[in-house]
Amino acid sequence: MYRLIKNNGYARRGEFETVHGTVQTPAFMNVATAGAIKGALSAEDLENIRCQVMLSNTYHLHLRPTDKVVKEMGGLHKLTTWKKPILTDSGGFQVFSLAKLRKIKEEGVTFNSHIDGRKIFMGPEESMQIQSNLGSTIAMAFDECVENPAPYEYSKQSCARTVRWLARCKAEMKRLNGLEDTINKNQLLFGINQGCVFDDLRVDHMKAIAEMDLDGYAIGGLAVGEPKEEMYHVISVVEEHMPKDKIRYLMGVGTPGNILEAVRRGVDLFDCVMPSRNARHGHINTWSGIINIKNAKYEKDSQPLDPKCDCPVCRRYSRAYIRHLFKAEEMLGMRLAVMHNLYFYNNLMEKIRDSLDNDTFESFYRDNIDLLDSRI
Repeated sequence: MYRLIKNNGYARRGEFETVHGTVQTPAFMNVATAGAIKGALSAEDLENIRCQVMLSNTYHLHLRPTDKVVKEMGGLHKLTTWKKPILTDSGGFQVFSLAKLRKIKEEGVTFNSHIDGRKIFMGPEESMQIQSNLGSTIAMAFDECVENPAPYEYSKQSCARTVRWLARCKAEMKRLNGLEDTINKNQLLFGINQGCVFDDLRVDHMKAIAEMDLDGYAIGGLAVGEPKEEMYHVISVVEEHMPKDKIRYLMGVGTPGNILEAVRRGVDLFDCVMPSRNARHGHINTWSGIINIKNAKYEKDSQPLDPKCDCPVCRRYSRAYIRHLFKAEEMLGMRLAVMHNLYFYNNLMEKIRDSLDNDTFESFYRDNIDLLDSRI
């Protein structure tokens, strides 16, 4: 259940209560695709860097170790030892982005596994069954991820199909939550708003799914290469039609600047592989901008990655050491960089929440909007 504590303009400060704990919002979900953060971070590490929600991938876990194995092991929480909320995405995005061969029908999508090429079918019911087996806190509805830009008429047909699929997701989840052997009988369902960058399709689709009274609502199909101004415009267009008493999630976003802009437009939840992926290549988020730790100027630098950061990495290690680890291709370099970047994102969200509590969000936004995405 979502509780709106206060507004600061369109920005929202809230709490999201789940069976696995309460999430303070706005919040960033740390992406653990196959049940682990790429960069060798464990559930214990996530606790230490103040993560609130872990996000895992339905498609990848369905392929390996398979959702049936996860269920036999007691669910994703038990398998990973992560006790706080887990959101699983529906697998839709991966089906449409990774599968080279796919066939879309009203029933669902037939596609080939990107691992071994075997044929797999996934529709709304299958996606819900897999996510139920995983036992996640929040399941995402199965939707069609249309390429952006896409023809208007195809986008319109796709939106209508996604609404029909959502109704099937809701019915199937209700059935699954009532079964005796279901791991999480309180699993929540989020619907996903689609419609590319067409204002009328976005609004009509949002109105249609808002009527279904779901546990939360996501904005999908953005952060796929369109100019950021278009993304911000779509958020603003959709926002007024999103239920005020339900949590709002912007999928796959983004940079610190993207997050600040979206919070300012009324978004509560975020996820993105960017902080961990960038970290694995030596790109480090700091409160002064982004640095490349591989640069020669850090060879003898005894400072922490970010002198303004109190993460476990910055409290102990120097830029010189972490640069050396990258140059020596030691795995520890990536691990420490990922740990720092994810802490930075979780800390950014804490500072955003504090600024909303103190009615200083606008000044926090102005101070950081250009700075945090800049490259040093």
